Amino acid sequence: MTACEAGFTPDFHSANYCFPSVNFTANSTFDTNLRTLLSTLTSNTEINYGFYNFLQGQGTDKVNAIGLCRGDVKPDECRSCLNSSQTNLTQLCPNQKEAIKWEEKCMVRYSNISIFHTMEYSPSYQMHNVNNATDVDEFNKVLGGLLRNLRDKAAGGDSRRKYATDTAIVASFQTIYGLMQCTPDLSTQDCGDCLDWSISSIRKLSKDRVGAVVLRPSCNVRFEIYPFYDSTTILDPALPPASPSLHPHQEDHSNYLRTATIIVLPTVLVVLVLLIVISRYIRRKARKNLPSEEDGDGDEIEVVESLQFNLDTILVATNNFSDSNKLGEGGFGAVYQGKLSNGQEIAVKRLSRNSGQGDLEFKNEVILLAKLQHRNLVRLLGFSLRGREKLLVYEFVPNKSLDFFIFDPTKKAQLDWDTLYKIIKGIARGLLYLHQDSRLRIIHRDLKASNILLDEEMTPKISDFGTARLIVADHTQENTSRVVGTYGYMAPEYIMHGQFSVKSDVFSFGVLVLEIVSGQKNHGVRHEKNGEDLLSFAWRNWREGTVTSIIDQALKNSSQNEMIRCIHIGLLCVEEDLNNRPTMANVALMLNSCSISLPVPKKPAFLIDSATESLPNMSWDDNSWATKSTQSTARSAQESVNEASITELYPR
Repeated sequence: MTACEAGFTPDFHSANYCFPSVNFTANSTFDTNLRTLLSTLTSNTEINYGFYNFLQGQGTDKVNAIGLCRGDVKPDECRSCLNSSQTNLTQLCPNQKEAIKWEEKCMVRYSNISIFHTMEYSPSYQMHNVNNATDVDEFNKVLGGLLRNLRDKAAGGDSRRKYATDTAIVASFQTIYGLMQCTPDLSTQDCGDCLDWSISSIRKLSKDRVGAVVLRPSCNVRFEIYPFYDSTTILDPALPPASPSLHPHQEDHSNYLRTATIIVLPTVLVVLVLLIVISRYIRRKARKNLPSEEDGDGDEIEVVESLQFNLDTILVATNNFSDSNKLGEGGFGAVYQGKLSNGQEIAVKRLSRNSGQGDLEFKNEVILLAKLQHRNLVRLLGFSLRGREKLLVYEFVPNKSLDFFIFDPTKKAQLDWDTLYKIIKGIARGLLYLHQDSRLRIIHRDLKASNILLDEEMTPKISDFGTARLIVADHTQENTSRVVGTYGYMAPEYIMHGQFSVKSDVFSFGVLVLEIVSGQKNHGVRHEKNGEDLLSFAWRNWREGTVTSIIDQALKNSSQNEMIRCIHIGLLCVEEDLNNRPTMANVALMLNSCSISLPVPKKPAFLIDSATESLPNMSWDDNSWATKSTQSTARSAQESVNEASITELYPR
């Protein structure tokens, strides 16, 4: 059951979601680890603050699990709820590696990927009371103040509990009861963001109602006009473990071990401190290629040192940039696969040597980009810098890029609709993070299928964000101001006037969604006699009521309702007027909450009404980002997967 197909009964008792993309085999090591972990999740009776987070196993067989009880639930009742939920969940999701179950008083969640200290707002479930408020304006005003107050209280909680309840009185003497909670492993910022998402959902989906509940993996929000929580419960939790622990059933605390720990621990700490000091000294002496500008702030030196790779290390890892290690080449340089001495696989981007950027500026940009951490972004591990050689070191993503699958008649069979839907939502989450949730506002400006990499679990990861800030490939005035990207994905205002914004990325996302659902490249639809481009093809079928003709034949047996909704969202994203395009925040909400009604899409940009495949008329004025030389190259960029990405970063 997908998030869009599931729902609540009016008397809500439970809901669950089985992630369909990754399964395990019965009696496998993963299966054993999962059952062991869940059966012992609540065995640590010293935990009385309602939050359990443990892991079991290693590598691909590792299982991460979270158990969270509502803040007013007493410890014994909490453990009973979690034990019942985990038993039911393994029956409901018998072979899924990732699943979640909500009960009224608790939640159980497990996954094969790390879920600790990570904010997740999807999948989400929402239910509202069928009754409307009598005085809508007054009720919504009072409710808004209550929700804001609860949001701040809950997000301001500690590592034991992020939970808040309160009441507010409407002018008609009606009482509103409210509750908010986050998993306490979240930061204050992440908890607040998750609750903000939920409040936004309530405003859009449950407007004017006298009660609603929104459940997410990382937080939940509920309000009613009757008491639904125990306001008299006062718990005094003990301090929790600082981080997820190995499953708790194998601890032997004898007096001998206690005494040995007291004696040995201080000695070990002293030795560790000495080793760290010596190691830092040796590392600093060894880094002869660090420029003198780093003699400034000590914290920045430490950050740079933690990110900088020795060039010789990279040369060994990539077999001296051997052609056999080459993964591809783009406008900013070639990318090579490598393996470090510790076995870690990496991808190394060897940037163009014609850079107009100083070493210190380059390193400062790397520091900023390395702080961007999201499961749907390719992680920048560091850099190497020597003379004119500038290298970026990324995590290696093994399953190539999205275009490798969706445009190949044979390989597309490896991605079913559930996986593709997960990919679409993952791209939306990553783009939303770049636009809104990161410390910098980042506009990608070259989002396309070849820039979406897929990991071993087919989780999408956006690549090539931030690259333009790291290298100015041609630093003459003419070339610095050119429009660079991939025609077919570029928004009209960007091509014609050089104007870009977050809505430029939204346009690219819309094109990408239509490509994923149709299995067609944007510049031309196969088997169409009139040579239509994808936007024209999609718009014509939408207007004619033959929207299922847009769907890839390989997906015809899957959930067409979800695919049609994605086509609808894609068309909203590619509207000609950028003011009509949704933000990525709205896109993410539309993808994850299927009860939201979508506006009627308007005409997309760049419609081709005949067999003509020429570019639209463009004006290239002196104030635009493009030069006349760009106009002649725009056509050739249409199919290029090697064209350079341009990304802009703005401080928040």
